[in-house]
Amino acid sequence: MTGNKEDVSHLRSSSLLESHVGFKLEMVLQHILKARDNYTQEHCGRVVTLAEAIGLRFKLDDHQMDVLSLTAGFHDIGKIGIPDHILLKAGDLSDEEYEGIKQHPVIGANMLRSIGEPLTDEVAVCVLHHHEHWDGQGYPDGLSGEKIPIISRIVSVVDAYDAMTTTRAYRLSIGRSTALRMIESLSGKQFCPTAVQLLSEISQDIDPPCSL
Repeated sequence: MTGNKEDVSHLRSSSLLESHVGFKLEMVLQHILKARDNYTQEHCGRVVTLAEAIGLRFKLDDHQMDVLSLTAGFHDIGKIGIPDHILLKAGDLSDEEYEGIKQHPVIGANMLRSIGEPLTDEVAVCVLHHHEHWDGQGYPDGLSGEKIPIISRIVSVVDAYDAMTTTRAYRLSIGRSTALRMIESLSGKQFCPTAVQLLSEISQDIDPPCSL
């Protein structure tokens, strides 16, 4: 992925939001992410790049690509509502803490819906469902298979891949090939099989290697 492609993506999303709401909302949301913690902002940026590559192979239309870019960029914005002692905890989460983490898609979707624009309403739905599982065992609504929005399915697999291949306070990163094997083992269970296949196809072309 080139820097130019990322720049074009950023400009497209920013311009689209600005045309709908009349001010630079994309910039405001980026500042919110950065204020939460640097990792979340950087993670969301990487998810955008890889999600767009998969979206193109899915042959999404221009509008779907816009929704995908925005969903990928702000899928974790609801983490602003998760306390630091849970979000940044170095050890294992208790059951109660895990239930707290599971609220971030709902919080994020509600934030986006509050803007009151058709575009951000669409993004809100996709943000809400980016932790649903293909087999119906995800959250918050237990959707399964093609009932999960295609954009949520793409973001789900990319979100997991990036999380596995970057270091967090509570665990070290793992190699790309190991992460990919783990994701492939969950194809048809946690993840959409087509999204997993497309991730596998493009994983060798990610540039630069250290960015993910």
